[in-house]
Amino acid sequence: MSEYTLMKGNEVIAEAAIRCGCDGYFGYPITPQSEVLETLAARQPWLETGMVVLQAESEVAAINMVYGGAGAGKKVMTSSSSPGISLKQEGITYIAGAELPCLVVNVVRGGPGLGTIQPAQSDYFQACKGGGHGDYHLIVLAPASVQDMHDFVFLGFELAFKYRNPVMILSDGVIGQMMEKVKLADYQPRLTNEEIAERYGDWATTGKPATRKRNIITSLELDSARQEQFNIKLIEKYKRVAENEVRFEEFQVDDAEYLLVAYGSSSRICQKAIELARAEGIKVGLLRPITLFPYPTVEIQRLVPHLKAVMAVEMSAGQMVEDVRLAVNGKIPVTHYGRLGGMIPSPNEVVEALKKFIKEIGK
Repeated sequence: MSEYTLMKGNEVIAEAAIRCGCDGYFGYPITPQSEVLETLAARQPWLETGMVVLQAESEVAAINMVYGGAGAGKKVMTSSSSPGISLKQEGITYIAGAELPCLVVNVVRGGPGLGTIQPAQSDYFQACKGGGHGDYHLIVLAPASVQDMHDFVFLGFELAFKYRNPVMILSDGVIGQMMEKVKLADYQPRLTNEEIAERYGDWATTGKPATRKRNIITSLELDSARQEQFNIKLIEKYKRVAENEVRFEEFQVDDAEYLLVAYGSSSRICQKAIELARAEGIKVGLLRPITLFPYPTVEIQRLVPHLKAVMAVEMSAGQMVEDVRLAVNGKIPVTHYGRLGGMIPSPNEVVEALKKFIKEIGK
């Protein structure tokens, strides 16, 4: 029987981690995501499922604990908010370079610097373009509801192990702090070392049996020719991800002359904006990217011939809009509307920005 409850977005991240058979969470408090760690500490899952929950001495320590747990083939995760994620970048690129699965949750706040504790979407570049050094990608999921926060924990671990790659849930302070009804999944058992090897391959450092060579996990390669071949291997993996894992949602695009592109909490605002705009006779639809990497470029390209213009809506100075422009490739006008520093746009503001844009382009 399905279990429904009312939970805050950050709280449901913790609940989903327990229910999906997560082996370990390593984190550090920072607003607006501290409830993830607080909920796990209150739930005491080590008594229920054996899950390890540890407040590390810093964000740097937390991500390196994730690195160690991932190397052992375990379902491990961390969460933080923007400045804390910045501190984790070295560890994240090491994990990507070692081809290890893990889940990272970023409940974004306004920046730069310490900025504000209010919600923003200004970490898109960091998440999708590689916040750390080197040629690598995270798989990035953008929730738009508390239910998504729950479901993407399960999906995130599934993709992380499928591709042996870190996955990020790129949320924000709106979704992290809001409360909604959510359907909770049934509990999944934690996997044994043997089950890990059977499902995902025998690559983890779980002790050396007599039947295989020892497993060595590292992101270091001092031979440039071998490092180049490894980078080519990663590029091929990212291509497979792009071919198979693009996810998006469309809203009233069938007859749309104008398209809003927005993710996360901005996409919810845009749905109301579309209702208001259509009441004024403006035919506008919404494309909501669910995966930010891989990005739904092909779907935007499919819609372009039927559109007059596109407007990206973000709580930032304009980051995702660059991927929208790449997809549109100059065929029709593209603009950006955003609020900064923790300010949240209203549906009426979005409609007024769209009307101004339509007037400017004369279409």
